[in-house]
Order: sequence, then structure tokens, then C-alpha cells
Amino acid sequence: MTEADSIVENPARMPPASQLGLFDATMMVMGGIVGAGIFMNPYVVAQRLHSPVLILSVWIAGGVVAILGSFIYAELGDRIPEVGGQYEYLRQALHPVFGFLYGWALLLVIQTGGMAAVAMTFARYFLELTGLGCSESSVVIVTLAVLTAINCLGVKPGGRVQSVLMLLKIAAIGCLVGAGFFLLKKPFPLLHPVLDRPVSFDLVTAIGAAMVPVVFSYGGWQTTNFIAGEIRNPRGNLARALIIGVAAVVILYVSVNLVCVRALGATALALTNVPASAVMRLVAGEPGARLIALGIAVSTVGFLSQSVLTAPRVYFAMARDGLFFRSVARLSARTLVPVAAIIMQSVWTIVIAVTGRYEQILNFFIPIDFLFFGLSASCLFVFRSRDRNNAPKQPGFRVPGHPFTTVVFILSCWAIVANTLYKYPRNSLIGVFILLLGVPVYLVWQRRQKLEEMG
Repeated sequence: MTEADSIVENPARMPPASQLGLFDATMMVMGGIVGAGIFMNPYVVAQRLHSPVLILSVWIAGGVVAILGSFIYAELGDRIPEVGGQYEYLRQALHPVFGFLYGWALLLVIQTGGMAAVAMTFARYFLELTGLGCSESSVVIVTLAVLTAINCLGVKPGGRVQSVLMLLKIAAIGCLVGAGFFLLKKPFPLLHPVLDRPVSFDLVTAIGAAMVPVVFSYGGWQTTNFIAGEIRNPRGNLARALIIGVAAVVILYVSVNLVCVRALGATALALTNVPASAVMRLVAGEPGARLIALGIAVSTVGFLSQSVLTAPRVYFAMARDGLFFRSVARLSARTLVPVAAIIMQSVWTIVIAVTGRYEQILNFFIPIDFLFFGLSASCLFVFRSRDRNNAPKQPGFRVPGHPFTTVVFILSCWAIVANTLYKYPRNSLIGVFILLLGVPVYLVWQRRQKLEEMG
């Protein structure tokens, strides 16, 4: 029996496939964030807020939340550089049920919901670019099938594809920003009006509603933590990749929105569901619009590729711990990747994509995602408390300004959850219902595990 065969037969052993360096990890962080959101969500934000100042302010605020999150996840990844990321933090700090519920929600709501929204955006831009007469659903299915096949070949090929796609994304965003700044002849004012309505509870909830697509656009930095065990020197490189990658994305995102508001104005921005193409069409004509459509298509494919690569490691970790189907914990003898987990995620993503609309999907999974962001950040208090009660831990990355900055991040996450539930109760509660269904499922798997141990 070969070593690879041994690993496949014993899923509790994770292969030492530490093949990703700092550059690949940084591209992975940025690739997990930059997808469809930045090219599409500016119009969703403009529909909820009608002032350039407010529009840009929520994008800056979302960037601050993302940077705080990157600090927290850098320390968590430094402490527990294992495959599974948030699943491991919640399981080890709080209780295995929280880790299971996160993996359950990741598969059924969070990761697959985000991938479905991005896949739908890719299909929209792809059809605009090519003029093909096929349906969006067929484009989604073919795209996910191809990316699934690539990432089943191993973490190294998947990582290389991701790095190339991320560089192409940066080029596309740079093209959009450069054209918007240097080719625009009659920009709209940025400082007028400051507010689009009187200061009131309605304004507060509108800002909260606008934060939903913003935080969706910034989300994804945490997915690189899922493959921490496959990064060389994860304690050092993961923290650096998170901070460098998130900071770079904040700069890119604020620049894109600055260009969109200057070129289209808040009113016109709210009326187009392809704002990046509208900006390029305005400043460079139809060739410019087609060029940015190509860039956006590449960007969305890059996000999907990163998602297909990283999140299945969570389901693998769950199955390895006896809390999911054993087949999901099996690794390919040739590529040492969890093929069953990758395929399972892609199939469910297709189901969500072909049965929902973009805006519905956002409200469907955002509250659950940010509920677990807050819970995962709270794990830091548990780990720090254990440090005080046990032998001192080897020094590593520490969150600047903790506990204040950590509390700000947690409260920001849970404020987004509360506001989304308030503004969009129907779609949000679907996600909550699916999450709660995970409790009896966890009890079933736990009982099954105990029976197997006794037998």
C-alpha cells in the first residue's frame, strides 16, 4: 500500500500538501474577496442610498470592518494553522456543535449562496459579452463543472489558476479606475448632497441595508484560513497574506466606487445593473464596455475557482471528525484533495443559482455569514483567556487594539445581522431556519459517532 493509499484509507490524517507560498496565499485572499460584488453591487448600494457621500462612506466603513476582520483572522490562523479555518476555531473555543453548525450553514447557505450570486453575475456578463442565445442557468452549470474538474486535480494547479486569474482581476479593475479618472470629461459632484434624507431611523436602516451588498463584496478573506494547513509556514505567511490582501482590496474597491459615482452620478448608478460596463461605455465607447465585460467575467471565474478550492476543506474536516458522511473525508489517492466534498458543494451551488434571484440570495445568506463572523471573533477571547491560565504561548501575530477593535468588529457583524433580519425578514429567516435545522442533524451525527466508537 502506498502512502497516498494509506491517507485515503485513514481520513483523520491530512496530507502535508503545504505547496502555497506568500504570493499564492495573498492572491488567494484577494481572490476570495474580489468577485462579482465590486462590479455589480455599486448599483444596489445606490438604490438604497442616493447621496454620493453616503455611498462612498458605506464602502469605506465596509473596508474598515474587513481590515478589523483580517486582523482577527490573522491571529486565529496563527494560533490554529489547520485545515478547516472557522470550523476549527468554533469547535475548539466554544463547542463542537458551533463548528458543525458553521460547516452546515457554509454548505447549505453561506458559501454556496455567495457562489451562486457570483455565478449568476458571470453568466449575465458572459452573455452580454458573447451575445450567445443560451440561458444564464446553462452558463452557470457549465462554468461550475469546469472549475470543479480543475480543482479536483490538486491544490497546486488550483492555486496557480487562482493566482493568474487574480492578476487579471487587478488589471481589469486598474483599467476601469484609470479610464474613469483620466478619460471622463464631465464628472458628477462628489460632495453634494451630503445626505439624501433627514437624520432619522429611516436613514439608519437605509445605511444598514446598503451595508448588506457592501459586506458581501468585502467578504471572503476568511476562506484562505480554510486551507491554512496547505500554506508553507502558515503561522507567518497566512497573517501577512490576510493583511496585505485585504488592505489592497479596500483600496481597489473605494477607487472603483469613486469612479462609478463620478462618472454616472448617484441617480444613474442606481438605474443600471451593470455599472462597470456603463462607466466604460461612457468613457471609451462600446469597445471599452466589451473590454470591462471580459475583465468582469474573468474576475467572477477567479472568485468561483477560489471558492471551489477552499471551502470543501471545511466539509472534509467535519467528516474527518465523524460529523458528516465518511466519503466526504476521503482524499483522492492521486491528487490528495477531497473530491467528493468539492463536487457536493458545486452541485448545491447550482441548485441555489437556478432557483433564486441575485438580491434574494444576498439577503438569504448574509445574516448567517456575519453571525458566524461575530462568533468566530469571540473565540479570540476564549483563546486569550486560556493563555492566561496555561503556559505562555509562543509569541505570534496579535490583533492591534484588542479587545476594543475585536469588540467593534463583533458588534458591527451582529448589527448587520439584526438590520438584515429587520429589513428583509422573509429571505433572511429562510437562512435562519436552515441553520436551526442543523441542531437535530448534529445530534444525529453525534449519536452515530458514539455508537461507532462503542461498536
